[in-house]
Amino acid sequence: MGIKGKIALGAVVGVVVIGAVSTAGGGDGKDGRTDTADKGSAPSGQHSGPGSGDKGGAGAKDKEGKAPAFDGDGSYVVGKDIQPGTYKTTGNSDGCYWERAKDASGEFESILANDNVTGTSYVTVKASDKLFKTNDCKGWETVEGKPSGAPDTRKIGGDAGMLRVGVDIAPGTYKSAGNKDDGCYWERTKDALHSLESIAANDNVTGTAVVTVAAGDAYFKTTGCKDWTKSS
Repeated sequence: MGIKGKIALGAVVGVVVIGAVSTAGGGDGKDGRTDTADKGSAPSGQHSGPGSGDKGGAGAKDKEGKAPAFDGDGSYVVGKDIQPGTYKTTGNSDGCYWERAKDASGEFESILANDNVTGTSYVTVKASDKLFKTNDCKGWETVEGKPSGAPDTRKIGGDAGMLRVGVDIAPGTYKSAGNKDDGCYWERTKDALHSLESIAANDNVTGTAVVTVAAGDAYFKTTGCKDWTKSS
């Protein structure tokens, strides 16, 4: 999973899936995130302030020519180094880790939410958060309002990560076939807070998965799956 010294919330083998319980409750991430974590040792190379490091600092631009709001390595004080809001990182391999923290103690209990990222991730940083930590990720860019129209997505990569409905993925029913050993994880979410309450539904899949992404969903997350094909 490329954890880089930390494990995302509730990251264990033998996942508890929350998708069967209406639209409330659930964990976040491939491993059925809950509000506990095994942080392990702190990742090396942390620093504060945007624009430092070599992974998309303030001077580096993405493929659309947009400079990231802050670098993908560091610990940032919310309200000082970065402002509250929703941010996006894309193009990540297994090593990307982020964390929202309620204080700067570095303790296990300080974690509000976290994740290990492959592909794309969106995170909403709240004004009440103290720190946002990010390690070995691509640069984070500010997420603005949804553009008009909807993407014409017919196929989605099974390791695409977290996709914004109406921007990265169109609502509809998608199918992923040929998955093995519960290695495929999908999730429909209501926001980018990555809390237990964020999940509308999720599942770990062996074989074929069929999921209807609703227009009212905020995001769809896919990790370790075969490609998804839109059927309707």
